[in-house]
Amino acid sequence: MGKMRSATVGLRFTILYASVFLVSGIALLALTYLLSGNEATTVAPGQQPPGRTGLAAAEQHIRELERQLSTVHAQQSRQLLVGSLIALVVMAVVSLVLGRALAGRVLRPLRLITAATRRVSAANLHQRLALTGPVDEVKELADTIDGLLERLEASFVAQRRFVGNASHELRTPLATMRASLDVAVAKPEPSAQTVALADRLRTELDRVDHLLDGFLVLARAQHGALVDRAAVSLGELAGQAMTARAADVAAKTLTVDDEVRAKAWTRGSPALLSRMVENVVDNAIVHNQQGGWIRISTAHDRSEAHLVVETGGVILDQAQVDRLAQPFERIGPDRTGSEDHSGLGLSIVAAIVAAHGGHLTLRARPEGGLRVAAALPAAAAAEGGIG
Repeated sequence: MGKMRSATVGLRFTILYASVFLVSGIALLALTYLLSGNEATTVAPGQQPPGRTGLAAAEQHIRELERQLSTVHAQQSRQLLVGSLIALVVMAVVSLVLGRALAGRVLRPLRLITAATRRVSAANLHQRLALTGPVDEVKELADTIDGLLERLEASFVAQRRFVGNASHELRTPLATMRASLDVAVAKPEPSAQTVALADRLRTELDRVDHLLDGFLVLARAQHGALVDRAAVSLGELAGQAMTARAADVAAKTLTVDDEVRAKAWTRGSPALLSRMVENVVDNAIVHNQQGGWIRISTAHDRSEAHLVVETGGVILDQAQVDRLAQPFERIGPDRTGSEDHSGLGLSIVAAIVAAHGGHLTLRARPEGGLRVAAALPAAAAAEGGIG
């Protein structure tokens, strides 16, 4: 879309410059043609003024001269018209070429600004356009964009600092509450009410801790720089996630169709990608019916590595499924496991996939259940291989 707009502006400049050249050429040729028509010729070429021959002979000679002058003038007019048309065609071609060259020269700084702006992301907000040259409208535009990038960088830095501070400040009171519960329960012969209350509070603290962890991961995926990039296999991560949750799968007597054959290498943050795979697998287990099934597979092509997890279950509304990538969105209380979770799982997955330049697809299966497909840029062979 951006290229189309750029080509349109260039075409407009070309037409504008060509039109100016053409109008100037037409005006010049018209003026030349008008001036040439006002020239008077008094003596026909190759003729001598008449002598004293008689009035009739003089009149006949004058008529002959007028006829010759008219013929010569008509020939000159035709030649001038043909020459003008040829000059106009040549001028049209030259004006188009010059117009295109001038348009390219005028738009070149804008193309440089566009290319430099496209290279800027959350990971390199410190970069600036730093356009040099005379102080004109293009220079002012570049300086304005640099100012915007500076403000964005300051905002991202402040947000990352806030995430780090929030992680420390919020976990500290949680740890203090846990320690207080342990002290209360550790007293000699604690009452049954105290033990029951401590268990309930620990459960709630675990939920708050899990929610806080989700917030921090979501914030890092959306606004943090991926400084720990490395080659990661989606197939290996999926295998590790399923192995770690074997007890949960057995508790629900789920049938697992494991089609993880390709390693499906990608490049990114190992911690975030591991969390992405774990969240997808957790979503498949938690929101599954007793005795249900899970199908998990990985694949790759030259450009992308794919992770696909499908589950059975009730028929879902696609409009509601589309909102699952947003924080705190749940399909409804009737979906298995919805009452015990915060609704951050798939939103974290979507944020991590987007941070790695991929795309997430959520589809309600016509037969019932959900299909989650994550596609990430494939890693080069030198970084881990594709396979």
